[in-house]
Amino acid sequence: MRAIVQNKNVFCKLSGLVTEADWTSWRADDFKHYMEVVFEAFGTDRLMFGSDWPVCLLAANYDQVKQIVEEFVAERAEAEKEKIFGGNAIRFYNLPVSAYGSAD
Repeated sequence: MRAIVQNKNVFCKLSGLVTEADWTSWRADDFKHYMEVVFEAFGTDRLMFGSDWPVCLLAANYDQVKQIVEEFVAERAEAEKEKIFGGNAIRFYNLPVSAYGSAD
C-alpha cells in the first residue's frame, strides 16, 4: 500500500472485504486492521466505499457490507464520510456532479 499510494492518481475502494474472509463466521472487527492501513495510507480524499455487489452476497447482504465501513468511520467528520460514500467516486470517475450531488 505504501508504494501504491505514491501514485497520486490511485484511489482505494473499500470493497470485497467479506468475500475475502470466512464467509460464514466473519465479524466486523476482522476488517478493522485492514481499514486502518488503507485509511492511514490513502486518507479520506482517496478512499471510496464499494459494496462488491453482487459478489458480496456470497458472505453478506449489501446492508451488512455497508455497515462495516459505516461503523469504522462513525466518529469521522460528516465531510469525510460524504467523500468516502460518494464524493470521491464522483471525482475519480469524473461523473457529472449535477446528477449525483456535490463532489466535495
